[in-house]
Amino acid sequence: MSDRVKDLVFNSKISDNDKYYWGYMYGLGRDVIVPYLTETAVFRPGDKVIEIGSAEGGVLHAFADKGAVDCVGTDIAESRLIMGRKITEIAGLDVTYYYNDIIYGEPEKNWLGKYDLAILRDVIEHLDDTEIALRNISKVIKRGGFLYVTFPPYNSPYGGHQHTLAGKLPSKLPYIHHLPENIFRKLISSGRPQDIEEVTRLLDIRLSPEKFLNAAEAAGYSLVKSDYYLLRPVFKMKFGLPSLKLNGLAKSRIIRNYFCMEASYILQKN
Repeated sequence: MSDRVKDLVFNSKISDNDKYYWGYMYGLGRDVIVPYLTETAVFRPGDKVIEIGSAEGGVLHAFADKGAVDCVGTDIAESRLIMGRKITEIAGLDVTYYYNDIIYGEPEKNWLGKYDLAILRDVIEHLDDTEIALRNISKVIKRGGFLYVTFPPYNSPYGGHQHTLAGKLPSKLPYIHHLPENIFRKLISSGRPQDIEEVTRLLDIRLSPEKFLNAAEAAGYSLVKSDYYLLRPVFKMKFGLPSLKLNGLAKSRIIRNYFCMEASYILQKN
């Protein structure tokens, strides 16, 4: 695949930190997500694509570079949208960014029933009401269009997102979110207040594959394909590790909840 987009961004004057976060998202989109959704006939050049929780837009830029049109990225972090606009200009791609809260906000009127494909990568586990989020996303997808979702099940090794907290070793250990809540809170107390608040919220949400699939059915989607990973595809971009699917082992509820580090779904709007 061409590195034209990556070269333009990495040769620009944005910070090394922004290049890193954008770079692994772009690599994930270019090398994993776009090929996967192309092979499954979910994405075709010329499709209109929207990403919920797009951050700087690395994944969305990979779709735009492969022929997606009318691309839109949404997020509630304005600073990341600003950087996304800057990188989009540097890369010479056609992506538009909007602040939008998928739970408590309303989609733009010109989005309704417009998109062939919506992407929700590592976002749904943070949202207070899974079904409401999926219903609101359904509003912007064409009838028969697709929604691609990934998330780490809460009960998995790092499903508590404790690894996102800066500080001492315990916050990096797997499964510590299964400890009694008072002990878990103490172990994560060295993190930034906003990160501690988010990790604590996940204690209430506790999104599992079963809870997600029940919400998807109630929101009017049919399941096209599901995959469960022991090692996530993004680990290749972050750590140089190969992805590893659980395959038949994921039929076990215990395995897919406690050992699956990424649940991946393709849903179709009925």
